[in-house]
Amino acid sequence: MVLNFFRDYVAHRLTAKSRHGTHSPFIYKLADEVIYDFSNKDAYEAVEAQRKKLYRDDSTITVTDLGAGSHLNRNRRKKISQIARNALKSPRLAQLIYRLAKMAKPDTIIELGTCLGITTAYLSKACPNTNIITIEGCPETAEVAYRNFRELGLENVELQVGNFDLLLPDLLEQQEKLDFVYIDGNHRKDATLNYFKWCLPRVHEDTLLIFDDIYWSPGMKEAWEEIKAHPDVRVTVDLFWIGLVFFRKGQAKEHFKLKF
Repeated sequence: MVLNFFRDYVAHRLTAKSRHGTHSPFIYKLADEVIYDFSNKDAYEAVEAQRKKLYRDDSTITVTDLGAGSHLNRNRRKKISQIARNALKSPRLAQLIYRLAKMAKPDTIIELGTCLGITTAYLSKACPNTNIITIEGCPETAEVAYRNFRELGLENVELQVGNFDLLLPDLLEQQEKLDFVYIDGNHRKDATLNYFKWCLPRVHEDTLLIFDDIYWSPGMKEAWEEIKAHPDVRVTVDLFWIGLVFFRKGQAKEHFKLKF
C-alpha cells in the first residue's frame, strides 16, 4: 500500500501543473490567490501554538476507529502526542483549508472528522461568524478537541460525537443549503460516495466540497473518479492530498491537477 501511494505521488507530480499551466481564469485565480498564497497570517500563530502543546502531551486516550471496517470498531490506547504527529493535517495543508474557507465565505461549514480539532480551529479562525458543525466518531478524541476549542476561545463550533453514517443524514436534513463541506474520515469507497450523494440535493452554484486522502487506497481513488464523473460536478481540482469539487453551472466540465 505504501509503495502504491508513493507511485501515485510521483505520477501526480509528473503530470500536475502549476498556476501557469491552467487556461481557466477561475482556476488560475484560485491557484494564484488561495492555493499558492504561502504568506503568513496572524490567525496561524495561535493554532500552531496549540498544535505544539498537543505534540508535548503524553497522556493517553482510548481511540475508537469507526472507519476501520464495515463491521469492526478498533479500540486502542494512544498518546495524544502520537495522534497529533501522525493524524493531524500538516500546517501547510490545514492552512490551505483555512484559505479555502476564507475565500468561500460560507454561511455554514460541515466537517466530518474532527480528530483533535486543529483543522476545525483553522476553519473557525477563517470564518469566525460562520456556524461550524464538526463530527468526530471517537468520544475521547472529541473530548480533547473540545478542550482545544475552549483553550483557543472558539465560540462558533458545534461538536457532535458519533457515527457519521447515523449523524450526517439528519444533519443534512436540517440544512437549507450546503456551502462548505470538508470530508475527512471513514476512508472507504462506499462511505465516501454515500456522503457525496447525501450532500448533492443541497449543493448550489458556490458550494465547495473537499475530500481528504483521495489517493489513500484503491477504493478512495475509485470514489474520486466517480465523483469527478458525476453530471452535477463541473470543476474538480486534484491536489493529491485533497480534492476540491465545484458545482459552477456556467462553467465547462474540467478536471485539474495542481502541484501542492
